[in-house]
Amino acid sequence: MSMCQFSVPLLLPNCDTKQCTLMLWAIRDIVKKYRPQSLSESKGFTEERIVLSEIPMISFVRLGECSLSKSEILNKFLSNSHQNYNIFVHKNMECGDSPRRISNGLTEITWYLPCGSKNLDVFSQPVAVANLRGDIASIRTQCSFLCHTSAAVFVFSDNLDSECSLLTNQNHKAQMFLVGNQQSKSFSLDALKKVATELHLMNSNIILKTENMNDADFVRILRKKVSEVVENSQMKMPIEQMADIAHELGILVDEDSPECQAGKQNADAITDEIQDILKYKEEQLPLQGQIWKELTSLEKEEFRLQKVGSENIEKYKSDLQEQRKKLRKQQSSYEMSTAMTRFIDAISNPGKERCYFLKWMRMNLDNVSRLKLSGLREQYKEKCKNSENKEEIKEIDRQLSNSSLGTEHFFREMGQIYEASLSLPETDPSRQQLQHLPKLCAKLLLDGFPLELVDGDASNIPLRWVSDVLSQLNDMVSPKRKIRVVTVLGVQSTGKSTLLNTMFEVQFAVSSGRCTRGAFMLLIKINEDVKEALKCDFMVIIDTEGLKSPELAQLDNSFEHDNELATLVVGLSDITIINIAMENSTEMKDILQIVVHAFLRMKEVGKKPKCQFVHQNVSDVSAHEKNLRDRKLLLQQLNEMTQAAAKMEKKEENKSFTDVMEYSPDTGNWYIPGLWNGNPPMAPVNAGYSEAVYELKKNIFKLLGSCESSANNILEFKEWMTSLWNAVKHENFIFSFRNSLVADAYMRLCTEFNKWEWEFRKNMYSWVTDAETKISNFGTVAAKSHTSDMRQFLTELKSEAATELSKWETELLDNLTQYYKQTEGHVYLVEGYKEEFSNSAKSLRREMKNCVVNQLTAAADIRQGKRELDRIKKNHTNEIEKAVCALIDECRNKKVQMTDKELDKEFDKMWNETLDKLTFSKIQPTDVFTRVEHCLRTNLSHKGSHANELLSQKRVRDCGVEPFKYKAEGLIKKAKHKAKMWWHGQDPVQEMADSIIAACTQFVTEKMERKTNYHDTYIQEILLIIDESLQNNQSVKTDIEFEVSLKQHICGFAARHFETMQENFIQENDPFRCLTKNKERFCADFKDVFHERDQCQKKAEEFTYQCLKPAVEDFVYRSLGPNIVDEMLKCEEFSTRMSFQYSLLNDLLSEKNLQEYLRYSSSYESYVKERIMQQIEERFLSSSAIFEFEDRHLQSSISSINDAIKKAKTGNRINLKKFVEDICKELGDKLVISQDALGAFMILNKADQEQFAHWLTVSVKEMEETLREKFKKSTFAEKLKHLHMKPQNELFTRVIGCGKQCPFCKMPCDAGGKEHCQHFASLHRPNGLSSWVWTSTNKLAIDICSSSVVSDRTFCCDATNNEWHPYKDYKKIYPDWDIRPDVSLEASDYWKYVMATYNEEFAKAYGAKPADIPETWKQITYQQAEASLKESFSIW
Repeated sequence: MSMCQFSVPLLLPNCDTKQCTLMLWAIRDIVKKYRPQSLSESKGFTEERIVLSEIPMISFVRLGECSLSKSEILNKFLSNSHQNYNIFVHKNMECGDSPRRISNGLTEITWYLPCGSKNLDVFSQPVAVANLRGDIASIRTQCSFLCHTSAAVFVFSDNLDSECSLLTNQNHKAQMFLVGNQQSKSFSLDALKKVATELHLMNSNIILKTENMNDADFVRILRKKVSEVVENSQMKMPIEQMADIAHELGILVDEDSPECQAGKQNADAITDEIQDILKYKEEQLPLQGQIWKELTSLEKEEFRLQKVGSENIEKYKSDLQEQRKKLRKQQSSYEMSTAMTRFIDAISNPGKERCYFLKWMRMNLDNVSRLKLSGLREQYKEKCKNSENKEEIKEIDRQLSNSSLGTEHFFREMGQIYEASLSLPETDPSRQQLQHLPKLCAKLLLDGFPLELVDGDASNIPLRWVSDVLSQLNDMVSPKRKIRVVTVLGVQSTGKSTLLNTMFEVQFAVSSGRCTRGAFMLLIKINEDVKEALKCDFMVIIDTEGLKSPELAQLDNSFEHDNELATLVVGLSDITIINIAMENSTEMKDILQIVVHAFLRMKEVGKKPKCQFVHQNVSDVSAHEKNLRDRKLLLQQLNEMTQAAAKMEKKEENKSFTDVMEYSPDTGNWYIPGLWNGNPPMAPVNAGYSEAVYELKKNIFKLLGSCESSANNILEFKEWMTSLWNAVKHENFIFSFRNSLVADAYMRLCTEFNKWEWEFRKNMYSWVTDAETKISNFGTVAAKSHTSDMRQFLTELKSEAATELSKWETELLDNLTQYYKQTEGHVYLVEGYKEEFSNSAKSLRREMKNCVVNQLTAAADIRQGKRELDRIKKNHTNEIEKAVCALIDECRNKKVQMTDKELDKEFDKMWNETLDKLTFSKIQPTDVFTRVEHCLRTNLSHKGSHANELLSQKRVRDCGVEPFKYKAEGLIKKAKHKAKMWWHGQDPVQEMADSIIAACTQFVTEKMERKTNYHDTYIQEILLIIDESLQNNQSVKTDIEFEVSLKQHICGFAARHFETMQENFIQENDPFRCLTKNKERFCADFKDVFHERDQCQKKAEEFTYQCLKPAVEDFVYRSLGPNIVDEMLKCEEFSTRMSFQYSLLNDLLSEKNLQEYLRYSSSYESYVKERIMQQIEERFLSSSAIFEFEDRHLQSSISSINDAIKKAKTGNRINLKKFVEDICKELGDKLVISQDALGAFMILNKADQEQFAHWLTVSVKEMEETLREKFKKSTFAEKLKHLHMKPQNELFTRVIGCGKQCPFCKMPCDAGGKEHCQHFASLHRPNGLSSWVWTSTNKLAIDICSSSVVSDRTFCCDATNNEWHPYKDYKKIYPDWDIRPDVSLEASDYWKYVMATYNEEFAKAYGAKPADIPETWKQITYQQAEASLKESFSIW
């Protein structure tokens, strides 16, 4: 009210009890600035809390009736000719004629304060004006109060006759003036003179408005009288002293409440001790001084490593940590000061008393600081005139920082006390006694008190303190409450705090003195009616110190300080208000550069804040139209700043501001008129300012409601703050930013994508399995295809495969699109990865297409080769059947009872005669070595003539006999290779070769287990494995000689195995062998037919066990692989690569087995395969899940067989052969029935169809039980051996990802999808653990690449052509790797602990000397290592 130049209540009556109250507490917070005439030359000013100011008070009262409107006259009296304000409500203003009900006895007060201008000032000195409402005849207490406290009392009355005694009985020191209106009909001059005589008043104390006098002249006379009183009066009673008069007169004082007095007493006990602010802070608030600033400096140096010099980085960091511990120890050695003890006790009191206390503290401290700061500001002003006074300005700035004393300093000390206590053991009583402090602060935050986020004096955030306060706040409100954040940024003293206060009805400090340093946050609870619109429960408002602060401008790190602050608050915000005072002002470019820098950084880390530019002090109604050109200029400047910031951040693809964020010059700019309507200090607030701010507020709420991203909860806000600040502490923010929310969002995206990818793979595997079944049944009685041309059939299948692949690719891409449309889960943070995952989906389709086509082609070619064999076998069987039938007729014609022995003899004779007549042809074997050599030459054809020459030097048949050993040729290569082995401790080329050979050997083994024929696609797949492995290991420098020799070696041993496989296949399918194998069955059937025995049961069993049982077993094992993978994917560790890596490292830590660490470090892929196999076995050995899967597929098969039997029975079948063929045809899509077994079954089959169907059903049921028992008894290893899809391979593909490893420390890439642009590892390790040694000492290296990349160190390797290259520019050498600094200073504690624990053992294993382990590494505990692992992988 006072700010708006409305009068405020001084004495407030209670309309029920008629008792009035002195509103001392209500007025106490008013601070006024003015410039008396005496300071006009020096341009100085006076700033005082109004209740303490010794300003004369002039009171205006009414006695009886008065025709003059006292309040209206006072408004004119207090306004100059240029400004006329309604300070007091009067009857002639709008709504001023409302019937008076409660205001009788109300005493209002206002102040006239000069601005130092003779032309504008009404009074040259400040004056307080009190206006008593109502007739003093009935409100004598208030009148008496005013008479005792005022320098003068002006009594307005038309007729004083009856009330004369009231004035004459007053015992007071105030001068009395009688004011009358001769223009009133009831005015009595005689009565006036009589009262004046009784009061002994002179003529000068009588003021009359004569008949011809207008209001202006009358007001001028009043002003003259008041001026005389003000200049001559000694009566200048501060409002605070008026409380004594009020007590004497029985007037209540609002400050007399017990809570207020208790708060005052507690505050005074602290502030009364303050004599010298600097000394007081050193003694009572010691923790936030130099120690805290040194800690800040150490923290930043730990991240930036600017002073490391030639010292070992990890040793240097260890020393810095030791220094930090010493400083914390020094902090914790301080006893808590008396002031802080009292302060903490006071804020621990119940809510109302605590609020009073904090306000008393703030006011008391403001009063103490004001005097000290005013003198320093004058010195500062003088020194800033000369830019050469840098050192002196620094000193004054230091004094300004130290002389500023507010409640924030006490809370800051609280934070430092708390943080220092955390360095003590958890059981230490001192630490335990302070654990309640964050909760205290959280309560205050809920009560509406601001919390200091950034300590502007130290330019740092006490992260643990603020984090724990926010954690406590989260516990105090309902879980998962959402918050939106609005921040204001701008130049110092441009009304940022006032803007927020006006917009959100909060009370950020706008008092004079040194401007706020740092950033403060304030919590606002959202009303239920707007929660839905804003999509949040709380709003956080962040007020910041001014950018380009004059106090900091001369300091060396001022730009850095502003950048840090802007980056932090922009990163925390949903909407940032950029406050620009004065249209197109000169400082605009400076702050635009800082702000654009912050927005660019946010865009690059996935955050998309919105911004609104607010142009203050633009009052013209046409400002928006007139400033169209200026808005275009602003956009041009924003574009320029974007390009400059992009160049600094090495993100030069950002060319314009709209590349960084959504921005429209028309909707993103707001023009707000000046705050004051006239010249302060007497200018009221401009109503246009409030209107414009209200419109801005509505727009901000609209923007918040339309935010695509979901709001954070309090804990997520805390994580953002921590991540942002840790990144800010690095020189390169974008490069250094790592955030658990981003990591969590990325992990969720990877988890979902992996699910979609597996569904794609699983369904395509199922489709290919069905297609292979159709191919295997092609040309048989089970075939359902209408074509007899295998080539045409294969084309049809490939077309179907393309359709199926497109369907699943589309579904995967649709899933990805839908995922990004959701508002929950912070999806917007990983928007930048959308293209990568989309490319991964397309890459998966290409990979699956190649795989499917190869499988179909191989299956079709092999089946085509067997069709001729099947025809030959069928002819042979038919010949045997004819011969047997002829023999049966011959034996029966003898009409002699023949014994089985005789029949056997006759059968043997017939068998040998028939075989002599038959012609047996085998499958023509392929020259495997020739085919392999051809494929190898094709693969290397693009490598040039030298590769062809190398191939010609050695035959593939002669390769792969001995173990592969890499030998460098030539003196230079040998020297380089030797140096590389010395540096790495092992031979990286040989390691890579061994890994590739192992992968290819596994592939060959799996093909051998399938017992199929050789096909060229097999060797092509092997060559693809080799090419991909070489591509993924480009950091290992190799030459064409190595590639050719490795491929020849692998192709050599593969060809030998494939040749053996082919021989076995040909032997297995040899017509003579197949026929001979069934001789005994033919003989038995011959005797059964001869003796006319019933064959139904026997043939049903034969068909079941020779034809159906192998097919069912094969079906179960074809189906089992995906089930095992599905079951394993229920384990969290297989959800993403990062989850698996975390699980792996956590297991290694708990197992405490050096050999396991060595295998992890030296043979990562083989180690991972073994661990996967081990986990699969552990999962299923003690579980019935595998049997349940087998039983499910068994039942499915049996159900299909029974359905086929029923269907065959319903048809009109002329013979048993047709009946069986119908069953096979019905099962043709599911089961592959052996044609050899089926042909043998069909011979001499004279069984009755109905009886056969009955016994077949019985046999199938028995087979079901037999297989069930077999599955129960078989070991898990035996089951795995029979599987078509190897679950361990699928899981390995899933967790190994792209297979790339960090070029420095060899940690595997954790990025999701195969087509990611950037590789990254969540946790890096000391290079010594991957066998790197220092050549000069042969000691294991302790450097960690995540530290090296922020240092000025250099590295040398094959990729740099053995020239030294800066680690900071590692991306020039490894552009596809993103090696970021650790997420925190403790993040790499896991590997530091491992290396410190097994230093000797690692050195011995690598043939090196133990590393020089820094002291801090030795102090890391198992629990700390475990915690750092969780932090690195964002596992909470």
